[in-house]
Amino acid sequence: QVQLVESGGGLVQAGGSLRLSCVASGRTFSSSAMGWFRQAPGKEREFVAAISWSADKRYYADFVKGRFTISRDNAKNTVYLQMNSLKPEDTAIYYCAAAARGVTGERDWYDYWGQGSRVTVSS
Repeated sequence: QVQLVESGGGLVQAGGSLRLSCVASGRTFSSSAMGWFRQAPGKEREFVAAISWSADKRYYADFVKGRFTISRDNAKNTVYLQMNSLKPEDTAIYYCAAAARGVTGERDWYDYWGQGSRVTVSS
């Protein structure tokens, strides 16, 4: 069992930065791939970024490449999403998730989800 708690969301102007954190409880964190997804009002939840348990593989959605960076600290049971050059279209609730089967952008592979952290980017 893994419990995930996100933090770091908020209101930021376009062009600004935020760093989301996701702290996990449970013994399986260090062996789980971790991902970030987001859901904007009226839209499906979509993949943002994912990182393997050893951090040797990282995947990003095309719309965040070059702007967002996913990282993890297994000693702290924490995964991060550094978001730079934010745009109004990045406004969404951001969720972290854990996948035991491996690093992937497929939502259905993720077994555990956090409650979400709201990010609002003003123009």
